[in-house]
Order: sequence, then structure tokens, then C-alpha cells
Amino acid sequence: MKLDSKAMRHLTAEDWRVLTAVEIGSKNHEVVPTPLIESISKLRGGAGRVRHSISALAKVGLIARLRGARYDGYRLTYGGLDYLALHTYASQKAVYSVGNQIGVGKESDILVVADDNGAQRILKIHRLGRISFRTVKANRDYLRKKHGGSGSWMYLSRLAAEKEYAFMRALKEEGFLVPEPIAQSRHTIVMSLIDAFPLRQIASVPDPAALYAELIALILRLAQHGLIHGDFNEFNILIKEEPIEPVDADTDTKTQEQPSTKGKEVEQSSSSSSTTNPSTQKPKNPDTTTTPTDPEPETEPTPNNVKITPVLIDFPQMVSMDHSNAEFYFDRDVACVKRFFERRFQFTSTQPGPFFRDAKKTVGRGGARRLDAAVEASGFSKKALKDLEAAIREQQDARGPDGEQERASDDDDDYSDPDDEEDEEDGSSGQEDDEETDETHRGTDIDRQSEGELAEVKKDGSSALEFHKLAIKNGT
Repeated sequence: MKLDSKAMRHLTAEDWRVLTAVEIGSKNHEVVPTPLIESISKLRGGAGRVRHSISALAKVGLIARLRGARYDGYRLTYGGLDYLALHTYASQKAVYSVGNQIGVGKESDILVVADDNGAQRILKIHRLGRISFRTVKANRDYLRKKHGGSGSWMYLSRLAAEKEYAFMRALKEEGFLVPEPIAQSRHTIVMSLIDAFPLRQIASVPDPAALYAELIALILRLAQHGLIHGDFNEFNILIKEEPIEPVDADTDTKTQEQPSTKGKEVEQSSSSSSTTNPSTQKPKNPDTTTTPTDPEPETEPTPNNVKITPVLIDFPQMVSMDHSNAEFYFDRDVACVKRFFERRFQFTSTQPGPFFRDAKKTVGRGGARRLDAAVEASGFSKKALKDLEAAIREQQDARGPDGEQERASDDDDDYSDPDDEEDEEDGSSGQEDDEETDETHRGTDIDRQSEGELAEVKKDGSSALEFHKLAIKNGT
């Protein structure tokens, strides 16, 4: 689905309370009974006011009825979850306006947003289950059998956002080149905007060998901190170019020769005023002119004075070096880099490896902090990790044989449309509304109501990015 924030400005404080009540009720109910919504929201207008808000929310697709339900109730849609996350960011002043969608994939949507000062940021919305929507009921049943009733795609999307935010913070603290994490709410993350393009869109680079060596070194550095990216390919590596400013040796020499004390400056100035050579004095006649020196033309960056820096993104699938399948994920990351450089840049490394057994020996070497243990200690439980890994494994199995991502189709993009989901659930045998799923909404955000609105950024200037020094492959 596509995020449309136009309706946010028309929602009242009562509407937000009712929408939050539906989210809270979804902890133990797939379809939240209307009396329970009235009990949780506690509006002054009573049942009549609650039903009025329910009607307004259902009209814009934030909640929906379920066909064939045995009682009167509503379920939260992905659109409603998006709005609750944006409402939280608005109250935190992390997001003020929503701009264009600049990326869409099988697991997430990427949008440009801005704060109240106009600074552009990135909003990433996790949408696990998109590629397997047609089999969502089977997937949910499988996950419930395996992991005790925590197979909701909204729950798994929130876990993916929590894990990515935790890893992004840990990597940023250790000096890795990753986007700066700003805020996280439910299944979304707000991060800094990187003025760069994915590696898959780059047609040529000045020095493929140097870039290849830097990417392999990045894989080994992650291993030293106990981590494996798990999806280290051209889709999750951004290429950022930075001009290298030449250092003027004469300027440095003059700076070093300047007097370091104020007394010497005064002495030199008085001495020079008394012994100044008249021939070196500037003419006082205003009619006398000197030939001006033409400013040096600015030189455009060339491949020789542009530094190419890789920036790593997308961390929900990161695993520990102690994972049972760590060697498989490590070798796959290395193979993805080798295969892409051979295909795109016709570059083949003459040096074999790196190999997992060698990288395993470097874990924690040189005082490197084990980030896998640090993230687990921050509150991301082992049970949540198992749930997320099962969902990500299904996402990866649905990809092509080379493990490459493809742009989501229009059918997949609308996977959370209320009518479509109702059709999917129409043939289900009974509702599991009373089943306890304590982990389903762990840490649910109960928003404080605010009067702030999210305005839309004009499409003509919301996400203009300049990237013209490197060759960009057409059609990608």
C-alpha cells in the first residue's frame, strides 16, 4: 500500500483515541469488538461519539470490518498503523511533513520526510508479508504453530523495525558508515538522508579494485564485531561521492610562519611603518589603477579528486557470528560482492576468500565490542529474534535464484487493501479473537494526543537529490 497522509489533518483528538484503542485491543483480538473499543477509548460522548469516530476512520481505510465475523468489530489495517506511527513522530517533532516515495521493495517502503525546520529525512516503513500475501493465512498458521501465536505480519514488521534501529544505533556508535537513526515507532524508522545512490545504479567507478577491497574490508570489520549483514549486496550498499580538496602547501607554510604572540605583531607593525620603502607603498592617487588579478576558475571534480565512500543500509536480517548458519550467510555476502563486480565492472579478484573460518578468529580482536551481544542486551529478546528470522527466511526464499530483489508489483503493493484482506479471510474457519498473544504488541506506544498536523511536501521539491559525478546506469 502507498502512504497517503492527507486525511491526517482532518482527524480529531477523539478519532486518534479511538484508533489507539483499536491498536490496544488488537493485542488479544484479531477483530476488536466494538464494546471493547468504547471501553478503552472512554470518550465523553459515549457510544454515539465512538461510533462516529469509527465511521470516520473506516471511511479512510484506517480500520476495517471483517466479512463473516461472528460479532460486530473492527481490525487495524496497515494504513492505521502508519498513521499511528506518524502521529507519534509529530508529537515528538521528528516528522512534520511527508514527501515523495523514493523507494519500494518487497519488505519496506522508503519516503522522504522533513522536520519542522525543513531538514529532509528518510522514513522507512517495514511491510513484511508483502510478497507472500496470497498465502498469508498459511504463513500465519505456520508461525503460530512454531512460535506460540506471534505470527501477525504487523507484529513481525514491528520486530524488523526494532531490530534494524537497534543495530543501526550500535553500528553508528562504533563509527560504521550507516545512516543516523533518529526515531523509531511501531513498524517505522526515521533516519538521516544520505545523498547517494544504490550500487546497483552505478555503471562505472574510477577504481573497481579499491571499492571491492573496501567492501570486503567492511564485511571483515563487521565480523570482528561479531556480526554478519546477511544481505550484503548491491541493493543495500549506497555509493556516496565526496570531493577531495587539494591542500595548498604555500598556505600551510605561511600559516606556520605567522607570529604567535601579540607583542611581536605590534613590534613588527611599528618597525615596518618606520622603515617602509616608498617604492613599495601603494599609490595614494585615486586615478592610479592596478591590474586586477583574475580569480582562478573553479575546477569541476574529476574521478581523480573524488572520493567514493560506501554506506551500508538495511539491517533487519543481521545475524551473529555464533549463529547456527553463520558460515552460510557469511559466504553468501562475499559471493554477492564477487558476482556483482564480475558482472558489472568486469573485475575479478585474484585473491581467494575471505573465508568464514579466518573471520571467526578475529571476533573481538583488538578490543572490538561484540555488537551482537550488545543488541541482545538492549532488549531484543531471543523469542522475537526467532520470529523475525522465520519471516525473513520466507521472504528470501521467495526471491530469485540469485537472491536479488525485484520491484514489488502493483498487486503486491496493495496487499493490505481492506477489501482484499477481507476476501482472503472470508474462507477461514472461525476467528481466533480470544487467543492470547502477549508478544504481539510488546511495548505498544500509547500516544499523547497532539494538535499537530502533518502537511504534505510539494512534489516538485521534496526529494531533489544531486548525483551527477558518477555514471548512472540508465533504466535502473
